[in-house]
Amino acid sequence: MKTKPLTTALIAGGVLALGTAGAFTLNPGWMTKTDAPSVPATALEAAGVQVAVANTAPPAVPMASSASGQMPGYRAIFEQYGPAVVGVTVTGTQKDGAQAQGGGRGQGSGFIISADGLILTNAHVVRDAREVTVKLSDRSEYPAKVLGSDPVTDVAVLRIEAKNLPTVRLGNPKDVRVGDPVLAIGAPFGFEQTATQGIVSAKGRSLPGDAVVPFIQTDAAVNPGNSGGPLFNGNGEVIGINAQIYSHTGGYQGLAFAIPIDVALKVKDQIVATGKASHGRLGVMVQDLTAPLAESFGMKRPDGALVSQVAPGSAAAAAGLKPGDVITHVNGEALMRSGALSSVIGMSAPGEKVRLGVWREHKAIELEARLGGATPADEAAADQGSAAQGPRLGLALRPLEPQERQQAGLPGGMVVEQVSGAAERAGIETGDVLLAINGKPVSSIEQIREVLKSQPKSVALLVQRQGNRIFVPVPLG
Repeated sequence: MKTKPLTTALIAGGVLALGTAGAFTLNPGWMTKTDAPSVPATALEAAGVQVAVANTAPPAVPMASSASGQMPGYRAIFEQYGPAVVGVTVTGTQKDGAQAQGGGRGQGSGFIISADGLILTNAHVVRDAREVTVKLSDRSEYPAKVLGSDPVTDVAVLRIEAKNLPTVRLGNPKDVRVGDPVLAIGAPFGFEQTATQGIVSAKGRSLPGDAVVPFIQTDAAVNPGNSGGPLFNGNGEVIGINAQIYSHTGGYQGLAFAIPIDVALKVKDQIVATGKASHGRLGVMVQDLTAPLAESFGMKRPDGALVSQVAPGSAAAAAGLKPGDVITHVNGEALMRSGALSSVIGMSAPGEKVRLGVWREHKAIELEARLGGATPADEAAADQGSAAQGPRLGLALRPLEPQERQQAGLPGGMVVEQVSGAAERAGIETGDVLLAINGKPVSSIEQIREVLKSQPKSVALLVQRQGNRIFVPVPLG
């Protein structure tokens, strides 16, 4: 599985949430696949096509009444739906030596959602793979075709040529409550058909580098190899795809995160229809409100997303958003925290109009924005944050806009929009412009990735800060 690394990523929804997960300690030992390179993600485009998928799963497993104090029927859930959980093995160019098992092979999990061979898994499980093999619970194996992969949400869709396959039953994540029991099935460390149980610890978690997805947090034991496997509720319905953990060691430490199944299905529908997924972009940087800030703005509660920066030429700029505005509603739905804005915008389609409720100068106004689309730089940055590519800097970056390059007199460079981990300890600051890494000019995430592939113990960053250029050494060990 993906163990959450220090992220070098641009929030693809164009909404960078600051401070939404500040309580977490990021560490390069993620729930990542075991050396699992995968198929390159397709470009993101507008689609919005809904494709129904037949679900021939048996009826839901009845859950014991919470008032009775009894546990859900985990045995029945496993026996009924375990056969629909598959192992996913990939071969390709080896990208990550952290959990090497030789030969550039990787192991993950997945689950069958249609009897004719449609399978959901994580994008990072199949990233850069030359071949993908799916192994069923009866030990039969099938070559799999990757229909599409979306690094922004970390969802991939596979298809195998088979009929009358067992399938899972899909649930509604909106019905999930903190404290509800959950069951995870997957192949941790390659041990297939492994079941672990726990409870929902939190909902709507917005994680650094993955702000588009409102993750379900659980304490179900999830480890490398669980990536892409299903998370069941107590009724035996899949409510999420196990995707990430936070860890100091690379193994399970009580914090696991699942992609809500409704998010995954929206991406799946686009991929099945077009081979691609699309995500809207507003073009703002936002942060959570504090009680003192809310009071200073004349607000009764610290709810909403405080706009700290508006990208020139973006949908937000065209709509008239300004730094200091507080976005309180999107299409009439109230926002409690800034991360919720990232999720709503990121799961909307480019070109879609959204109504924004805004608090400005002690009064409420309404603006309308027509969303832009994720740029190639957004996709590359999101992809960089979703799979191990060497040591992590701990930077969220975006390319300089043409107006910014002209104003600063720079031919290229990338703006630091968020900093943590190694880069933060070395003194890199938000607003710095990264010009070069180890003497090589930087204008894209790919250039940074190429330097980090060699697993350097440290890098030298050339940054421009307030008109001055300085070199900053960053230890990566």
